[in-house]
Amino acid sequence: MKSKPDELVNFLRRNGGIARFSEILEAGFHPDSLQVLEKENRVEKISWGLYKLSDYEFGEHSDIVIASLQAPRGVICLLSALSFHEATIEIPKHVDMAIPQGSHTYKIKYPPVKFYRFSTKTWEAGFEEHIIDSNKINIYNLAKTVADCFKFRNKIGINIARESLKVSIIDKKIKPLEIIKYAKLCRVDNIIKPILETII
Repeated sequence: MKSKPDELVNFLRRNGGIARFSEILEAGFHPDSLQVLEKENRVEKISWGLYKLSDYEFGEHSDIVIASLQAPRGVICLLSALSFHEATIEIPKHVDMAIPQGSHTYKIKYPPVKFYRFSTKTWEAGFEEHIIDSNKINIYNLAKTVADCFKFRNKIGINIARESLKVSIIDKKIKPLEIIKYAKLCRVDNIIKPILETII
């Protein structure tokens, strides 16, 4: 096993300044190196099994990255996904994350996360893999996110759902048929179609 703390620092920098303990071990580093860096305050533990470089500055989507690394099966959804796609002016108060029905929620102390249980079909559909701060993050595409917002309109607000549809069509040039495809899957096509007609 590698034991040089400086090599571990370089590994973390290449990894976006953050890594799971399991990733550090898989990369061949000895736990002693991590302990040395923690004592020197060069690395800090930000949650169970998750470490970051103390001096590393994350980008604007740091909460999404930190939450996703703690919830491997989670997919960024709803308002958090709208914000990522720049399709809302609302500022998320927490990270919205979809997990499949029947799965356990992840215990995440930071950042604040709100979990939503999706059926297997809706959980699997429409997510994309994005690289943020060198980490692979799963986020629903904008068309799927709009459909999800209507499905969960009672939780996030119908006005946010309506505005997301308008922005997606007019500003982001998402094809209406793409949205309807996911709306049918989410069983909200009858709600979206009349609103869509007023937009196009």
